[in-house]
Amino acid sequence: MKKPLRPAEATAAAAAVVTVVLWASAFVSIRSAGAAYSPGALALGRLASGALTLGVICLVRREGLPPRSAWRGIAISGALWFGFYMVVLNWGEQQVDAGTAALVVNIGPILIALLGSRLLGDAMPPRLLAGMAVSFAGAVTVGLSMSGEGGSSVLGVVLCLLAAVAYAGGVVAQKPALGRASALQVTTFGCLIGAVLCLPFAGQLVQDAAHAPVSATLNMVYLGVFPTALAFTTWAYALARTTASRMGATTYAVPALVVLMSWLALGEVPGLLTLAGGVLCLAGVAVSRSRPRARTQVEQAAATATDPEPEQVP
Repeated sequence: MKKPLRPAEATAAAAAVVTVVLWASAFVSIRSAGAAYSPGALALGRLASGALTLGVICLVRREGLPPRSAWRGIAISGALWFGFYMVVLNWGEQQVDAGTAALVVNIGPILIALLGSRLLGDAMPPRLLAGMAVSFAGAVTVGLSMSGEGGSSVLGVVLCLLAAVAYAGGVVAQKPALGRASALQVTTFGCLIGAVLCLPFAGQLVQDAAHAPVSATLNMVYLGVFPTALAFTTWAYALARTTASRMGATTYAVPALVVLMSWLALGEVPGLLTLAGGVLCLAGVAVSRSRPRARTQVEQAAATATDPEPEQVP
């Protein structure tokens, strides 16, 4: 029988769910805002909104500055994940169709697992590997079913690949920092670093905002407040309480939720192949986050009876 989740584990699991749902909603908002804002301007507007929101929360909670030992991880994750990743992903999604983008970017969790095992010493249990394999198959299925909705270019594929690498590198760099600073501190200053690096796009942001419809601007602000400020904080909270590999595998639920939200919000009815891929993504996440079944009392008694007596130490 399965062990019940401890309160801390349940809270971390709830935080991961919040993150996945909000990140899935971001894809719907990006489709609206991306039509009126250039990739760099959209990234800067999103990060500025997120940094402002997080800064106010930090002031209210009197969080203060992170310790010096956490700054290296915060700086790397801020540059790679908050800054470079958002610009490159926005640009890449304008060059390739949605299916190709989803397929290429979803190698990110695999890279997280490999880097986490190599650099952080994360364990690679069979359940995690099996779940990631199932989820990746689902992501491939979703990607293939959505292909053909737009053009693809070598540049677009390379940009999406760079986004996946930046995503993985940012997560692995963020993990050690969370052992020295709070989730709110790591997220706030990482977002601020990303916003500073995107300041060269400030002129383009002002120009785009002058002509963008109100709905696009509101979607950009939404991206900053919820999928960035809130979702990245809940992500950091959950990441601090589990391995980078397991958290990376959790994000495979995003394609399935994107399919559902596009259906509900945009009226885009998914085909059977897309639905099947979404189910595979969720099934893989369930497998990767499951724990081995605890042995029953009968099994434990039988194992004890068959175990040899320990050697006596003189």
